[in-house]
Amino acid sequence: MITIRPRNAEDLPSCVAALREVHEADGYPALWPENPAAWLCPVKQIDARVAESNHTIVGQVGIGDSVLPTEIHAAIPDTELISVIRLFVIPSHRRLDIGRQLLAAAVNMADQRARRAVLSVEAGGTAALSLYDSAGWKKIHSGPGGWTTPDGRPAVLHYFLSPSR
Repeated sequence: MITIRPRNAEDLPSCVAALREVHEADGYPALWPENPAAWLCPVKQIDARVAESNHTIVGQVGIGDSVLPTEIHAAIPDTELISVIRLFVIPSHRRLDIGRQLLAAAVNMADQRARRAVLSVEAGGTAALSLYDSAGWKKIHSGPGGWTTPDGRPAVLHYFLSPSR
């Protein structure tokens, strides 16, 4: 059974261990942070949830204020947005609907603040792209990421808007 619950400070070591698994399997984040606990708790973060299975953290998601390209605001004017950040699920627990549950938790956190969730994903994240599409998120913009991926290509970000409720 999977439980989605608020993340607390005591969860951070387990979240770092889970993030390490994801990084080794998928290269997310692209560069391993010098301080992974701080990376999981950026200043822009407003709230976070973890996915827990048998008292083990298997994923997490956060929401936060982010600077978004002007094209996004032009595409959905007069909409208060909040970004989905630091979303991941460890490899051994994928395809169990946990990513979808964490996305729903992010949408709920956004709704509680009367905002709409938006997220970005690098074009090489095919599994994530498939998840967002199947969960009803709508691609609203694509643009340069401003960095080079580990395989040497310029990063391209796709931005998605949460389904309306």
